[in-house]
Amino acid sequence: MWKEDREIMEALTSSACPSGYESECAGIFENSVKDFVDEVDGDVMGNRWGVIRGESERKIMLSGHMDEIGVMVRYIDEKGFIYFAPVGGVDAQHIMGQRVVLFTKNGRVRGVIGRKPIHLQKPEDREKAVKIEDMYIDIGAKDKEDAEKYVSIGDVGVVDVGMMDVINNRVVARAFDDKMGAYVVAVTLREIGRRIKREGKKPAYTVYGVVSVQEEIGLRGAKTAAYGISPDVGIAIDVTFATDQPDVDMKKVGEMKLGDGPVVSRGPNISPKVFKRFLNVAEKNSIPLQIEAAPRGTGTDANVIQLTKAGVATGLVSVPLRYMHSPVEMLQIDDLDNAVKLLVEFIYSLDGTEDWKI
Repeated sequence: MWKEDREIMEALTSSACPSGYESECAGIFENSVKDFVDEVDGDVMGNRWGVIRGESERKIMLSGHMDEIGVMVRYIDEKGFIYFAPVGGVDAQHIMGQRVVLFTKNGRVRGVIGRKPIHLQKPEDREKAVKIEDMYIDIGAKDKEDAEKYVSIGDVGVVDVGMMDVINNRVVARAFDDKMGAYVVAVTLREIGRRIKREGKKPAYTVYGVVSVQEEIGLRGAKTAAYGISPDVGIAIDVTFATDQPDVDMKKVGEMKLGDGPVVSRGPNISPKVFKRFLNVAEKNSIPLQIEAAPRGTGTDANVIQLTKAGVATGLVSVPLRYMHSPVEMLQIDDLDNAVKLLVEFIYSLDGTEDWKI
């Protein structure tokens, strides 16, 4: 899968899609699935989905959000320095000193995030955590008038880094949270399309593979998508914290490792019947699996999918990720492939007669 479909992830991680401005990623998704699905559609929020018609009228919805954290231009001072607000959960410690790209009426404008050099800081200031309001974007403007030729209030941007391979089948990029989920949704649709072509067997349920918008600012896109699609089963695909790094307390978060397989959540946000089926499917198909305890709403698209209309039987499949919400998020490719396998086999395990009531 990765060998065949890697270019989708490269395109997604090279694109910039901060919350509310996801059209570039939506176009990449559409182009990647259009030859494998029966139709591609979307809604006024900007959600996009591919549909594979099943043998029954029952529906399963996959949802991986394509938006990412970013910055928004809030104020330009007289010298042309740009002060910004975070879009989503931006960690100020991670973006200091980064290159950024802003999306403007003039196209892409590049700059850097700066602050006072360490040599000019007071000793006590060096010990303090930097705050968003202490930083600014420098695009090289001479003054405010010059900056305003290129940038307007409300323009958005992201840290300007792409994807990088490291050892042990691992890759690094910004915004794997959750372009990884958009990738998994796209490849799952492609794998189902390939199986239909190869074996002539459609799934029992009609499959809606959704790449949702505005998750990082409140799970907004999945809420409207789920309402419009009204699925019988909804599966969110997202990242979760890899805890196999030195500074994470497993007693508080749990044990999830890169390379040990996708993570299935268990808790009140998750249908116990969906959870059990994931376990059975993984065992039957020899797919490595990890389990995450989720004692409340998960903070993912699963949260709003479950509460749609009269309720939806919901699951959550995650991929372990190091350094979440940083420019250097790391995951393992094997976990991506196994997440796709798990979803495809889960979908094909359904026969259309399931009773999801508990």
